[in-house]
Amino acid sequence: MKKIVMKFGGTSLAAGENFRRMASLVSRYVAQGCKVVAIISALEGVTDRLLEASEEAKRGNLESVYRFKGEITEEHLAAARRSINDKHVREEVAEALRSTVDELEKVLTGIVYVGELTPKSRDYVLSFGERLSTYIAWGTLRDVGLNAQYYTGESVGIVTDSNFGEAKPLLNVTKHQVKSRLEPVLEEGVVPVITGYIAATQDGVTTTLGRGGSDYTATIIGAALGVDEVWIWTSVDGLMTSDPKIVPSAKVIPKISFQEATEMAIFGAKVMHPRALEPAMEENIPVRIRNIFNPENPGTLIVREQMVKPVDVVKAIALVKDVALVNVSGAGMIGAPGTAAKVFGVLGRNDVNILMISQSVSEANISFIIERRSLEKAVNALEIALLGRGLIREVTAEDDVCVVAVVGAGMRGTPGVASRVFSAVARRGINVRMIAQGSSELNISFAVKKSDGEDAVQAIHEEFRLDKS
Repeated sequence: MKKIVMKFGGTSLAAGENFRRMASLVSRYVAQGCKVVAIISALEGVTDRLLEASEEAKRGNLESVYRFKGEITEEHLAAARRSINDKHVREEVAEALRSTVDELEKVLTGIVYVGELTPKSRDYVLSFGERLSTYIAWGTLRDVGLNAQYYTGESVGIVTDSNFGEAKPLLNVTKHQVKSRLEPVLEEGVVPVITGYIAATQDGVTTTLGRGGSDYTATIIGAALGVDEVWIWTSVDGLMTSDPKIVPSAKVIPKISFQEATEMAIFGAKVMHPRALEPAMEENIPVRIRNIFNPENPGTLIVREQMVKPVDVVKAIALVKDVALVNVSGAGMIGAPGTAAKVFGVLGRNDVNILMISQSVSEANISFIIERRSLEKAVNALEIALLGRGLIREVTAEDDVCVVAVVGAGMRGTPGVASRVFSAVARRGINVRMIAQGSSELNISFAVKKSDGEDAVQAIHEEFRLDKS
C-alpha cells in the first residue's frame, strides 16, 4: 500500500475553489488504497501580511491590528464558505478560525503595548497563516467524506533548536516522534492534515522553519514515515529547462537528481529550497513536483541517481537578477595568506551573503556576486575595514549585472561544455564579466550585463537544444 506525503502550496490554495481541488486529489488517492498525509501552506500572501502586521504593531499602531483582524478573518471565512458545503462542518471550521484570529489579535496587541517585536514573537505571529489555512483544508477533506484530523507541526512531533526564523529540526528525536504519532493514525485510515512551516522547541515554544518551510515539513514527515514519494503540488507542471517568460519553448524536465535540483534552487529557479531536499536525500525518498491545475501531468521527479544521457549534458539554465558584482584588488594581496578570509570575514560580520566567488591565480583580485540590496553595506564595510592598510588598493562595484547559471550532471567529465556555452554567448555579442565553476562540474555560472541576461539564456537554451528534450 503506497504512502504519499502531499504538500499544497499557497499558490495552489489561492482561492476557496482550490481547496475543493485539493480535497478531490487526496480523496482520489485514498480511494486507490494510498495512505496520504496532507501538508498545508498559508494562503498566498498571508505570511507577508502577517509580517507587515507585526511590524505595524511594533510601531504602536493599534488601529492597524483591529483592521488586519477584520480582513484576515473575512478572507478565511470566505474561503471556508466556498470550500465546505456541510453546514455543521463549516460552522465548526468558522469557530476554529475565529478563535485562532482572536488569539492572533491578543499577540499583536501585546506587541503594541510592549513596543517590541522579538524573533520569538515574530515566529509566533507568522505561525498563524498555516494554522488558519489548515483548518479550512481539514474541513474540506471532511466535507468530501474523508476521516481527516488536524495537527500542527508541533503536535506531530517536529522539534527544532531555538534559532527563531530559520529553526533547524532536531531530526533524530523528530523522526521518532513523528513515526510514533502518525503511523497508528494512518493505520486507522485517518488522513492527517498538518500545518507546514511550523514547529516548536523542546520547551514547546513555536518556531518556523524559514524559507521553503512547508516543503521542509513535507520531507521531514516523509523521511520519518519512510513514504514512497513526497509530492509538492504547485501551480506549474514541474521544473523547467528555463523560465518560460524568457524562453517560451522551455520544456518540463521529467527527471532530475537531488544535486541538480539543489543547484537550480540555489540559483533562484522556482524549485524546493535546498534545506527541504535534505531529509528526502538522506532517506532516498523521491520528490515529485506536480501541478494542482493539471494533475494528469506526472510533473518532475527528483531522485538520488543522476540520469545522464549523451544529449542531456545540460538540464536547465537559470537567470539570477537583483545582484551586484564587487571586485577587491591590490598588489598587496599577492602571496599574502588570509586575504580572502579577511575580505569574507568583513562581509560575514555585516550579514552579507555571497552568491558566487572568483579569484585569479595571480591573487591580485577577488570578484564576488552579492544581492544588490546589500551592495552599499558591503562596499562601505570593506572600505572601512581594509583600505589604507597596505593590503587592498581599491574596491569597485557594478550593480547592472545578472548571473546565468547552467546546470546539468552530464557536464561532469564531458569535454567542451564550457566552450559551447561561451561560444553561444559570444555569437550574440555578449561580454562575460566573471566566471565560476565548482569541482563538481554540475554548474557553470557567469555574470553578464543585466541587459544581456535574457539573450544569454536564450542562446544557451538554443545551443543545447533544450526545447527538443
